[in-house]
Amino acid sequence: MQNYVLSELDSGERVVSERVESVRSVSVGFWIGAGSRDERDESAGVTHFIEHLLFKGSRDHTAQEIAEIFDALGGELNAATSREHTVLYARVPDAHVATALDVMADMVLTPTFAELDSERDVVLEEIAMYEDTPQELVHDLFSEAVFGDDALGRPVIGSAEVIASIARGDVAGYHGDMYAGTNIVIASAGNLDHEELLALLERVERTRAGALAGSPPARPLLVQAPPPGLRFQRKDTEQYHVCVGAPGISRSDRRRFAASLLDAILGGSASSRLFQEIREKRGMAYSVYTFLSQYTDTGLIGFYVGTREENLGPCLEIAAEQIADVAAGNLRADELARAKENIKGRIMLSMESTSNRMSRLGKSLITDTELLSFERLIAEIDAVDAAAVSELAGLLLAGPRLAAAGIGPAEDVFRAAVGRMTPELEARAAAA
Repeated sequence: MQNYVLSELDSGERVVSERVESVRSVSVGFWIGAGSRDERDESAGVTHFIEHLLFKGSRDHTAQEIAEIFDALGGELNAATSREHTVLYARVPDAHVATALDVMADMVLTPTFAELDSERDVVLEEIAMYEDTPQELVHDLFSEAVFGDDALGRPVIGSAEVIASIARGDVAGYHGDMYAGTNIVIASAGNLDHEELLALLERVERTRAGALAGSPPARPLLVQAPPPGLRFQRKDTEQYHVCVGAPGISRSDRRRFAASLLDAILGGSASSRLFQEIREKRGMAYSVYTFLSQYTDTGLIGFYVGTREENLGPCLEIAAEQIADVAAGNLRADELARAKENIKGRIMLSMESTSNRMSRLGKSLITDTELLSFERLIAEIDAVDAAAVSELAGLLLAGPRLAAAGIGPAEDVFRAAVGRMTPELEARAAAA
C-alpha cells in the first residue's frame, strides 16, 4: 500500500511525499523538467553540465561546504540527467532533513556557477571516458539511428565541442528558463510528515522566491519518427557492440505493461529467451539484453549484444528468430507467468527502499504520468494476456521499423551481420 500526499506551493512547485514510519531515513529529490531533449543544437549538453555545476557552489555554500555538510550528516547526495528531466537527490537520517533541504534548495535555485572552467574539464574527461566505453556509447549511437536529427537522438552527456566553448551566460540563461517553480517537483519518502515537509520548504525557499519566477518554454514533441537508420563507429575493439530496435511507446500508453512483459520475456532476465539462447546454450556472448525507454510522446525498444566477429551474425539471427516466434504467438503459459512474477517481485522489493519510493513519486509527477497504487500496478500486470504481448512484438519490432547501430573494427562486418536479421535491414545495409 502506498499512501502519498500532494500539495502545491505558492511558487508553483509541486510537493509530494509518502510517510514510511518503519525507517529512520528520509529520501528527498528535487526533480526539474529539463532534459537533453529541451536543448538547442548549439547548447547540447548544457543540462548535464548544470547538473555538475549545482555541486560547485551556491549562494550560501561553497562546493567544499556542500560536501562537508552531507558527510557530517552521514547522508548521500547525488544527481542525474536524462532526456526529459534532471534530479538532485539525497538520503539522510530523519533528524537532519531540515539541513539537507536547505542546502539542496540553495544548490538548485541559486547556484553561482563557480569553478565553471575546472568543471568544464571534468565533463570533458567524462565525455572522453564515455567514448572509451563502447558498450555504453552504442546506445547513444542507436538513439541517433532511431531518432535522427531530433533532440532525442543526441547524447544526454553532450558534445565536447559545446562543453569546451559554452559561456557562463548561456549556462545561467538556460538555468533561469528551466529551473522555474512550475517546472519543479519536490518528492520525499521516509519518516517525515507532509505538513512538516511543507513548513520546511516554505522556510528555506522564502528568501529564494525570485529564483522560481517564470515558466519554462514548451517542449517540442516528436510528431513522427524519421525513417529507421543505420549508424556505425569504427573502433579497434575485441568485440562488436550492436543495438537493434525501433521506436517504442510513450509512458502514458496503456500498452506499457505489455511492453514491460515483452522486455522481460525477450531479454530482461536470466531466464529470458535471448540470454538463454545466446549466452547460456551457445556461449556466444557474455552480455546480451533487451532495453525499454519511455518518453512523453514516444519510446525506445531494442536489444544489445556484445560479441566477437564470428558470432555476430548468428547472434542477430537468433534474436530475429526469437522476436518472430513471440510475434507469432508462441508464448508458453509458464513463460508469461514467470515474467509477470518477475516484474511484480521487483516492484515489491523496490518498495522497501525510501529512495525508490521517492523516485517513483517524483518521476511520475515531473513526467505527468498517472501515479498508480501498488495494487493497481499488480492488477494491470496480471491483466496482460499472451495475445497482447505477441501483438506488441509484431507491431514494435517489425522488420520495416528496425534501426541498428554498431561499434567495432569493420563496418562491412557490421552491415553483413545486421543484414541477416530481416530483408529490410539487409536492403538498408546494402544501400547505405
